[in-house]
Formats: sequence, structure tokens, C-alpha cells
Amino acid sequence: MKLKVHFTHFKFRTPNVELKALRNTTTLKVPKRGFRGALSDASINTMREKRLIIWILGALATVTPFAIDFYLPAFSQIARDFNTSASTVSLSVSSYFIGMAIGQILYGPLLDRFGRKRPLYVGLVVFIIASAGCMLSETVQMMVVLRFLQALGGSVAWVAAVAMVRDFFPVQESAKVFSLLILIIGLSPLLAPTLGGFVVTLWGWQAVFIVLGSIALFVLILVLSFLPEGHRPDPTVSLKPKPIILTFINVIRNPQFATYTFSGAFAFATLFIYVAGSPVIFMEMYNVSPQVYGGIFALLSVGFIGGSQLNILLTRSYKSEHIFRVALICQVITSFVFLICVSNAWLGLYSTIGMFFICLTCVGLINPNANALALAPFVRNIGSASALLGCTQIGVAALASSGVGVFNSGDIVPIIGLLTATTSVAFIILFIGLRSIDKSALTVNSNTGPAPH
Repeated sequence: MKLKVHFTHFKFRTPNVELKALRNTTTLKVPKRGFRGALSDASINTMREKRLIIWILGALATVTPFAIDFYLPAFSQIARDFNTSASTVSLSVSSYFIGMAIGQILYGPLLDRFGRKRPLYVGLVVFIIASAGCMLSETVQMMVVLRFLQALGGSVAWVAAVAMVRDFFPVQESAKVFSLLILIIGLSPLLAPTLGGFVVTLWGWQAVFIVLGSIALFVLILVLSFLPEGHRPDPTVSLKPKPIILTFINVIRNPQFATYTFSGAFAFATLFIYVAGSPVIFMEMYNVSPQVYGGIFALLSVGFIGGSQLNILLTRSYKSEHIFRVALICQVITSFVFLICVSNAWLGLYSTIGMFFICLTCVGLINPNANALALAPFVRNIGSASALLGCTQIGVAALASSGVGVFNSGDIVPIIGLLTATTSVAFIILFIGLRSIDKSALTVNSNTGPAPH
């Protein structure tokens, strides 16, 4: 069906989704409907379609964090059944993080070469099979290996979700969409440990992996039925090691990508340091009960989520680079004040919670803008760029949080010192990097399109 709308200087015709300006004629291609109501290409025209895409991307982004948080209450049962310690079982969390980091690097080129959906199918199926294997594990060593494979499969969900934000939404909207994804992801630390404890108590630790596999199966059905492709397969993307490495090198050579990826990663490390150090601070130093600690954890998660939602309002009036810079400066100042106060033993339980709340709110503001600004310069190789972005964030944050175990002796000062150090590094990277960024490349919330790559 062809639709013609006459204006003084333009004509609009359909179908398919590109806007072509040819002198006095503009052709607007309208998307065809695909399988079970899904759009057949990357275009989304209505607010309803945008919301559907965001919810599906949110479901994808939640697979990995939910697999971590939902699993934590099962530690004691697994340790008892395998006749080992909880610290040994925690190696399965470390192997999961390693699988996440490696998986993101692997899936980047695959998402560019084969499109978004086929790698998603493979990764989610691997996650489901590995979940079944975890349920049937007979030794902790087997569990550690299978959790690695589970992460290797599930990591495609986050990489694809980040890449598809740029596929489906213009650069000007990407920071807002990332903020909405953080809101959905933020439900994981609020709900997953409680739900996981409920499942473990009623049906045992094996049921945890049944639930995780079922969630991945549900997400797979959503992707299959309702998610547009987003990015057509690009056979020019090589899967040979040398071209892949060269692609990553070209991506990281982009000054805007390097600046906001590494600055954002060190700022994001605050969240991991808090997660690793909060049991020591609240349960050992302040002697709160596990139930009270759970409430504190939920309250501080609201700070992180609230920051990301505040960012949606701020992006209506301010550019992402300005929000990022101000939030990072606030985080640096807060961390130094925090360090001075704990060094002099000036803080009690409530004031400590308050300082953490401010720090995590800053992270909620920083992270979506860091992601949007890092990916803004790219039109091609977005999958590879999002993979490198995610791998860097997780790698830097996980390495920083491991310092809690290395330097901490049951005292809050080393933890806050580590937090202050990472935020300071983030600020230094931003300060140096801004000198080399072409100002015209800062396209988020501007009136221009993505910078060519």
C-alpha cells in the first residue's frame, strides 16, 4: 500500500523504514509486521512498540545479574551437600564473572557478523543447558565449570541488549533508554536474593537452576516472537583472530570511546566495592542482623536505581556529557569526605548508609551516560564496541572489588580508601581524555546524528 502526503516541499511514500530526501520527494518506508506481531526490521514507530522493545531488552539485560543474585542464598545448602565450605562454593561466582568477561568479547564480532538474534538463540540455549547441568552437579568442581559455561552463554544477553539500544533508538534517546534498563536491572538485587532464599527453603538448591533455566527459556521465546532483528548480518565482518583484534584496537583508539569507557568503568567500580565490602561494614562492624542487612542492601539499591531514573529527567534539559561530568565530580568529593570521616571515626550506622546512598546515586547517574557516550561515535561495529565496553566495565570493577579481600582486615577505612582511589582514577581519565575528544563527536542529546566511524 502506498501513502502520499503532500507538503510544500516534500512527498512521503511507503513501505519499509528509511527517510530519503530526494529534492522534493521524501520516501518513508513503513515496517511490515512479522511473526506474531514482531516488527520485521529495526524500526519502531509508536510509543507502544518502544515500550515493548525496552521491556524485552530489559529482560535480556536481567538474565546475568539475576543468575548471580538469585543463586547466593543457595551457598550453605550446596556447601553442605558437597561436603565443602561456602568459600569454596564462592569460586563458582568467580568463574561466572570470568565467563561474563570472556563471553562479551566473543559475542561482539558474532553480533556484528550474524545479526543480533542468531547469537542470542545460541547463547540462551547454552545458558539453559548449563543451568540443567548445574542442577545435576555432583561435585563443587563440576559446579564451578558449569557456572563458567552458564555465564559464557548468558553474557550474550547483555552485549546484545546494549548494542540494540543503538540499533533501535537514536543517539539522543540512548542515555534515557539505558536509564530505563538500569531500572529494570535494579529489580534484581531487590528481589532475587529474597526469591532465591524462598526457592531454596521450599525446594532445595537444585530448584534455583530450574528457575534460572525457565527464565532464560521465557526470554528466548520473547526474542523469537517479538524482537526485531535490529542489525542485519554483515558478512564483511571477519571472525578470524587478527581482524577481530584489529577491530577492537580500532574501537578503543576512538578517543570518546576510550575516555568514557574507562572513566565510567572506574566510577562503576564503586558499586562492586560496596557489594563486596558491605557485609563486613554492616554485619561485622555495626553488628546488624542478616535481616537488617538485607533491608539496608535494598535501601541502597534504591539509591542506584533512583539515580538512573533521575537521569531520565535531567537528559531532557542537559547533555549527557554534562551530567556525567557533574555526577563524577560529586562522586569524587563525596568519596573524599567519606574517607576523611571514617578515618576519624566520625560516622555512625545511619550516616554511613547516607554516604553510601550518595555514592551509589552518583553511579546511577554516571553509568547510563557513560554507556551512551562511549557508543555514540559508532555506526558500524556496535556489537564489538558494546562487547568491549561491557568487558572493560566488569573487568575493572571486579578487579577493584577484589581489593576488598586483599586489603581489608575487618575495617571500613581500606574499603572507603579503595572506593576513593577508583573514583579519583575515573576523574583523572576524564580530565585527560576530554582534551583529545573532538567536540563534534559528542552527539548524545545534540541535534546531530552519530559520528561516522
